[in-house]
Amino acid sequence: MLFFRNKNKPIDSLSLSSKAWKKFQKNKIALISFYFILFTVVISILGYLITPDSTPDANNQLLQMSVKPPGTKVKILLIKKIREIKKVSFMKKMLYGQESQYYYIPLYSYSFEGNNLVTETYTGSTPNNGPIKKYSLTEIIYGSGDSVVNKSTDELKVEIERTNIITKTYLLGTDQEGRDMLSRLMIGTRISLSVGFIAVIISLFIGILLGATAGYYKGKWDSFIMWLISVVWSLPTLLLVISITLALGKGFWQIFIAVGLTMWIDVARIVRGQVISLREETFIEAGKAMGFSNSRIIFRHILPNITGTITVVAADNFAAAILLEAGLSFLGIGAQPPTASWGSMINANRGFIITDSAYLVFLPGVCLMLLVLAFFLVGNGLRDALDNKSESSQLAGA
Repeated sequence: MLFFRNKNKPIDSLSLSSKAWKKFQKNKIALISFYFILFTVVISILGYLITPDSTPDANNQLLQMSVKPPGTKVKILLIKKIREIKKVSFMKKMLYGQESQYYYIPLYSYSFEGNNLVTETYTGSTPNNGPIKKYSLTEIIYGSGDSVVNKSTDELKVEIERTNIITKTYLLGTDQEGRDMLSRLMIGTRISLSVGFIAVIISLFIGILLGATAGYYKGKWDSFIMWLISVVWSLPTLLLVISITLALGKGFWQIFIAVGLTMWIDVARIVRGQVISLREETFIEAGKAMGFSNSRIIFRHILPNITGTITVVAADNFAAAILLEAGLSFLGIGAQPPTASWGSMINANRGFIITDSAYLVFLPGVCLMLLVLAFFLVGNGLRDALDNKSESSQLAGA
């Protein structure tokens, strides 16, 4: 049906989701936040395919490069490892990374002497005063000085300068262990988003199931669910998460369950209230009169009508889950080293906050703040976009 304003100008008759999306697009801050979240999702999915350090957990440690400022450039000598490194598939590299086939030696200077490469190791000091070391040309390329090759010394020198001596730029500097900060931050995005996603899925499953059944059936079951919500709600969230984590053990997967089991309360409470308001509506009574089962009425007629509310709650819970994961990792009971988690990065580098290397704490803190803020802004944008009360009043007065 078309509504008319001034009896001549038709108002667009769009579906509820289309109207909500158009309204959401008008909220520029929420839209930018939404695209920022999509950007972080792409980074987390591609993972090690796009990180400067593609080793597992972005954990390639060069102690000579400890705590170097953003923009540091250094020459790196790549020495072939003696043992054979198995090359993993595209998907495995994307998910878990690829162990490097080379040893990394930071160089301050180098020169060729016969069949050897003479190097001064980079220290970052002024003057450098690094140790002088000699490496066989065949050792650098093939991993063993005893390898039989059919190349001349000049050909080996050219190949080494072309493929085994590279210039590496640390765009965001390095941490205490000489690891690339940019790579660690990018992999930390995956940790935060995955914890948030799994935790929200768990909380939605439990919260919707308990809240919907409590609101629909009411009676003793409703009283029991409300008692359970009151008991769990009375406990401090962080304390409850810590207790569950200690019971399940420290680790990456345990944190999913611990956070998810503490976030269902808000979902259950809100879903219960929405179901109570809808269960007396005419279309629900019609469904009962037609002999529809209770489960069909709940899951096919009531829940689709409160999807918007659930979506807003899920966005807010996503942000809360990211904060909880960071807090647990900061306390040392979340993701364990060398896993790159923003919370553990802040904890490991908190001593540098009053030094010139405060960026080690500042960078993961800013990433955490921006991602959490983005989810809250998207949640607020969805709340406004799905609120049709103001639109209904405007149409009524037209």
